[in-house]
Amino acid sequence: MSENAEKAFALFREVEGKETATGEWMEINQDIIDQFADVTLDHQFIHVDPEKAKATPFGTTIAHGFLTLSLLTHLGASANPENPDPKRFEGIVMGVNYGFEKVRFVSPVKVGSRIRAHSLLSKVELKGNAIQQTRTMTIEIDGQDKPALVADWLTRAVYA
Repeated sequence: MSENAEKAFALFREVEGKETATGEWMEINQDIIDQFADVTLDHQFIHVDPEKAKATPFGTTIAHGFLTLSLLTHLGASANPENPDPKRFEGIVMGVNYGFEKVRFVSPVKVGSRIRAHSLLSKVELKGNAIQQTRTMTIEIDGQDKPALVADWLTRAVYA
């Protein structure tokens, strides 16, 4: 077992169960939605046809749920703690996206909405030379009570 991992594990445990940060706002525009539709081959009208989408309960196009999920990497990068203890990161060889325990698409993201991430370090586990973090990520929609998305995201940091 890595000494770096053991030391970092103790430091991560100090912030377990706490909201670690809130990220910056990002506007979801039609161009982003259209690009995602092209890459995923998901051109359902509710996402890409503003005229047809006017007749839906949303009155406009909405982002794909998987688009919002895929933006966690970007949105989460801006949701870093203001003063993280740099000792938590000493000896990291690599980081790995390990997947999700749970993902819920709570509310649609209408075109023109601003979203941002809140990150809560839900669980920390020592796995050999790695630390597995489960972060509960909540994607907030500016001006709305209900979030767009809540996901338990697992990542692993491998230590030398």
